[in-house]
Amino acid sequence: MLLEAGAVTVGQLQARFGVSPMTARRDLVALEERGRARRTHGGAVLPSIAAPENSFSQRVVVAAEAKVRLAEAAFALLTPGETIFLDSSSTAYFVACRIAESGLGVRVLTNSGPAMHVLAGSEHDIPLAGIGGTHRRLTGSFVGPSAVRMIREHFVDRLVFSVTGLAPSGALTDADDLEAAVKRAMLDQAGEATLLLDASKLTAHGRHAIAPIGRVSLVLTEVDDVRLHATGVTVRRI
Repeated sequence: MLLEAGAVTVGQLQARFGVSPMTARRDLVALEERGRARRTHGGAVLPSIAAPENSFSQRVVVAAEAKVRLAEAAFALLTPGETIFLDSSSTAYFVACRIAESGLGVRVLTNSGPAMHVLAGSEHDIPLAGIGGTHRRLTGSFVGPSAVRMIREHFVDRLVFSVTGLAPSGALTDADDLEAAVKRAMLDQAGEATLLLDASKLTAHGRHAIAPIGRVSLVLTEVDDVRLHATGVTVRRI
């Protein structure tokens, strides 16, 4: 639960596992002693706000239900005839799955190997341009100077993407500097940018800045966070 949401409360643990408050608190203490959690008033959070980078196969199953809901909300914004960027996030992958399933007439440019695979395998003819570059086995994505150059050769209607997390300063961040550069270039070339944030993105952040959140047109999120509203960006809770 900590890995999925970044934070838990004693009440949530009671409801999920049917234990007493005393048992929940004792177990959180044990996790803190092992370095797996940091106690807070009424619960616990992950011990570090600097999130490690996990593989695509690890990320795609974390908070999967929330990511599917976010992807559905993002898909509803798409219009046939649009050209869109999808980044290599696991949340954007679920958007790709929805496009592949529906056959919506959008043209997709992406640096995500998993997204390319699901779109190319669709029974519908989805216009697809794969963004090439250096392959990252960990994430299945393509990055580097050649990927950035290809992105800058295109102007698209919309970018749909996610990030490792939101820094206290309001900066969008990624765990990897090459991924951050790709997303920064996509932001520059997109008419609009839709950011998908599950709860975990608000409790951790990566080490590499992408851009200020003010560069985003719309934030789709499952949580009501005061920091998001303070940015002045349009926020829609799903």
